[in-house]
Amino acid sequence: MEQLMYMMMIEKSKTYNKVTKKVIEEHVENIRRLDDEGKLEICGVFKGYPGMAGMYILKTESREEAEAICNREPLVTGGFATYKLVTLQIANRENNYLL
Repeated sequence: MEQLMYMMMIEKSKTYNKVTKKVIEEHVENIRRLDDEGKLEICGVFKGYPGMAGMYILKTESREEAEAICNREPLVTGGFATYKLVTLQIANRENNYLL
């Protein structure tokens, strides 16, 4: 069976450098909630990639659910970032690494 996850690539907008402490706190609260709900596989900040803020890898039932999560991200709703949502087909031992 095909296993999919969804990668949210968070890109800085022109106003990213004006992000407030309140928005960062909401962003971290959002990460915690996603983790508590079992929707977050991993997340992190990109270092050394201008224009990129970071990424989430989401474990959701559908792309639509992942899109809804992306649209609720405080950095996005506040206008400080945009995102690209990429479908990731999982390769692992159970599926012989997609061979």
